[in-house]
Amino acid sequence: MARSIPPKSSAAPQQRYRGAAPYVFLTPYLLVAVVFTLYPLLNAGVLAFYQTNGPASRAYVGFDNFRFLLHDDVFFKALKNTSVFAFCSVFLQLPLSMLLALLLNSGGSRAKAFFRLVLFSPNLVGQIFVGILFSVMFTPRYGLINRFVHALVGFGLEERWLGNPALVMPAIVLTSLWVWVGFNMIYFLAALQSVDKSLEEAARIDGANRFQVFWNVTLPSMRHVVVFVLITCISGSFQLFELPLALLPDSAGRGPDNSGLTVIGYLYQVGFDAGDLGLGSAVGWVVAAVIFALSLLQIRLSGAARE
Repeated sequence: MARSIPPKSSAAPQQRYRGAAPYVFLTPYLLVAVVFTLYPLLNAGVLAFYQTNGPASRAYVGFDNFRFLLHDDVFFKALKNTSVFAFCSVFLQLPLSMLLALLLNSGGSRAKAFFRLVLFSPNLVGQIFVGILFSVMFTPRYGLINRFVHALVGFGLEERWLGNPALVMPAIVLTSLWVWVGFNMIYFLAALQSVDKSLEEAARIDGANRFQVFWNVTLPSMRHVVVFVLITCISGSFQLFELPLALLPDSAGRGPDNSGLTVIGYLYQVGFDAGDLGLGSAVGWVVAAVIFALSLLQIRLSGAARE
């Protein structure tokens, strides 16, 4: 009986390329990563244990920089202001972004594209421009914000938003809403468009109302995007710097009674204004630790909620 010979495969066996070309193409990225990421990170880790007077003079102090932060009232005031801003970002900014995404997701295609561009466009101009713009809008008597409040409640025309310690942080929060609500809305809108519509339709057939469909079907389906936006929102809140600096130029972003001072503003104050780069590095590591802990907590809570 003749033995059949299988036909030869036309595909040649894959061989591992061992040339130097891939490494040559990776070299620019690796150089940039080392010079602008790895070296500053290691240098900041070393500087955190030194007291400096400018970039050339340093003295080893161990953990004294961290001990100083634990007893510095100005640092805790900055940390409190930043925490309030982060809290408002999570519980005010993100719900508004989700609401706008839901409204745009149910609208027509032409209206959706137009309003998506309108709501996202403030993020394109930069925080410095937005801070300068809103500093004019918060001007007493002639500012648009005071005129709107006066038309709404009948008083407040002479209110000095940026001169009143109790109103500085609300002014920063209102300004940030105009910038970031539309930015986060884009993420939520993209997630909503990827939700399986058959699951929502099945829930409606079972008698669920709109809120029940959103809470039990839509929101769990976009859980990963929500966690991502939540983490980036909190980490971005703890890195707030340019907006208060542009909104409160007379006090270098601090505001009256340090009511607008953030932790990054405090880092700039001690590291560059005072020249103690060691203390500034210690502040940076504390901020990094806080962001890491909060991000880990959010990931854990999201996993518990999924289970």
